Amino acid sequence: MNLSLFQSIRGAFLPTTTTNDAGAPAYAMDDRTALAQLAVTGCFGQTFYADAETQLDRLLTHAQAVEPEFLARTILYSRNAAHMKDTPAVLCALLSRRNFGLLDDVFPCVIDNGKMLRNFVQAMRSGHAGRKSLGSAPRRLVRNWLNYASDAAIISATIGNQPSLADVIKMVHPKPLTPAREALFAWIIGKPHDPALLPAVLRDFEAWKIDRSQALPDLPFAFLTAQPLSNRQWSDIARRATWTTTRINLNTFLRHGVFNDKAMVELIAARLAEPALIEKARVFPYQLLVAWLNVARQMPAEIKNALQIAMEHATRQVPEIKGRVVIAVDISGSMHDPVSGYRKGATSKVRCLDAAALIAAAIMRKNPRAFIIPFHTKTVTATISPMDSIMTNVKILQALPS
Repeated sequence: MNLSLFQSIRGAFLPTTTTNDAGAPAYAMDDRTALAQLAVTGCFGQTFYADAETQLDRLLTHAQAVEPEFLARTILYSRNAAHMKDTPAVLCALLSRRNFGLLDDVFPCVIDNGKMLRNFVQAMRSGHAGRKSLGSAPRRLVRNWLNYASDAAIISATIGNQPSLADVIKMVHPKPLTPAREALFAWIIGKPHDPALLPAVLRDFEAWKIDRSQALPDLPFAFLTAQPLSNRQWSDIARRATWTTTRINLNTFLRHGVFNDKAMVELIAARLAEPALIEKARVFPYQLLVAWLNVARQMPAEIKNALQIAMEHATRQVPEIKGRVVIAVDISGSMHDPVSGYRKGATSKVRCLDAAALIAAAIMRKNPRAFIIPFHTKTVTATISPMDSIMTNVKILQALPS
């Protein structure tokens, strides 16, 4: 017999070169590939096998090893295509030491809101990028953002800490270009100012705090919910909330009687299912899975159905893969642990199985010929149809015996 023709299938594979976080044999990636993977899929939180520090160390190690031009392109893709937040801010901080000219080009495209600005400043101050202060050039970029951002962007940026926007302003000492912007900065850091120069919405807010019978000012959600509110005012907030605010606060709206009004149920359901708003919100399918798993049992069916419709729209970016696709989904006992990791306790209602089922169902949605094979110690038969909704197929995989 010609043994070269009938060798074991094991010999047909290239030998592995490393081990993964679970200790299993794996293939090492080059620095470019590893950086690209971390930049679009990584997180700075506890996962099942790797902690936040390990992930950050790997990201920085690979980022230091690639050329600055590739790093800059990765930052742009991470923010604008993968919609990441923390990772591109950290990589911008690193790029500030490697090639500030490139950061000057990348910064306006990546640091595109107040949250991203605060992330960048925190990354700079943390020391992970090789410094614990901003430095003159990054300070200039932050000052420019503060001076040229809209009033609405500045006001929205005041929500959040570590650092707060007030901390950032005190740190970089921007020179306001107008008396109105000077008054706004003073209001944020608690310094004396001329109230007449504040944006109208802040003047309305200060007046509303004195007289609650006035109409609610058109401010971000967090400004208003820090104050005592009636059910009618909660409905007013829900009526004009953004798509993301709506998704995050469904249970809050339910508790405050917003969904006692059928017209509000229809309005919120239509908002959640609106394709243009879903795309603008840059929502991840995983975020919709979290919302779907966490909605209260009393949530109106229209709202739950709208989340399923939103999921279908949110998976439009899943690629079509050439050839026959086979997805093996581990449904063993360990997959029932939370995605945030078993060792340090549960911080999420979402299990590893839920995330795996979502990925499999989303791939099948864009690749109808894909074949899903659930397994534990052996393969399990499951009837999963590409014609069913993503959430339906997730439920089927969730219910399989482990």
